[in-house]
Amino acid sequence: MNKTLFQRITAALLPLIVAACAVGGSAQLTGVDERGARLAKAEAMFAERCKKAGVFIHRTAENVEGVFLMKLRPQEINHGNQYAMDDPYGRDHGGDIFVQSMLRGFNTPPSKPTAYTPLRLGYHYVEALDPKDGKRYRYTGRIEEPWRSDSRYSKDYKRFVLDKIPASGLMPRYGVTFEDISTHEERNYWIAGSSLKVIDLQTNEVMAERIGYMMDRGQGNTNSGRSPWLFAADNACPAFIATHGASGQPGQTELFTAKVLKPSLEK
Repeated sequence: MNKTLFQRITAALLPLIVAACAVGGSAQLTGVDERGARLAKAEAMFAERCKKAGVFIHRTAENVEGVFLMKLRPQEINHGNQYAMDDPYGRDHGGDIFVQSMLRGFNTPPSKPTAYTPLRLGYHYVEALDPKDGKRYRYTGRIEEPWRSDSRYSKDYKRFVLDKIPASGLMPRYGVTFEDISTHEERNYWIAGSSLKVIDLQTNEVMAERIGYMMDRGQGNTNSGRSPWLFAADNACPAFIATHGASGQPGQTELFTAKVLKPSLEK
């Protein structure tokens, strides 16, 4: 091929190459812009929801011995199911540990209580309906020292044990319940809403309610095993007690309830 022909072919192809590169770059920028626009809309929506979030205590009660758990937390934890309306903001201990977390003796008293490590007394008992048989049971807790009957355990080792018996008589006056208040549109943008209530079951009065929202700024990104709802807890209103949101979620039900229903100080 002579030099003149080569120059003609190059001159003819150059505009096509430049155009192709421009289109590719434009598509790439469009993708970035779309993600940015999506996040901006999510953050604006989240900011609006936070305007109605907060802890609203209308009445408190003193020296409460026990409470009725109107709902129990599931054993399974939702880390990334976008549309499962199972209250990701209200995520707490699951299964029996959720019940235990409400009882006296479960939490070790801090030597110096702070805003991040408050004194958590717990209740003498809680009651709940067993979803398996629909019957009401009373749960209590106790500290067990296995070494007293099994020499394989160290004398320093103790464990919290949950006892469960059929409940009799009147149920507790005060109940605790939760629900997911998210809408489908909010979930489209990885926003989860939650309501946690304390109710006087004799009068049906809502004594207190905490309304909370959280949003995953990664918008569902699961790269490197990332869990969207756990990361969303870092971006919550009201914020959780711990520095890192998700680590402050377990025990949040007891913490809120105790602000309203003051546990009895009697041992």
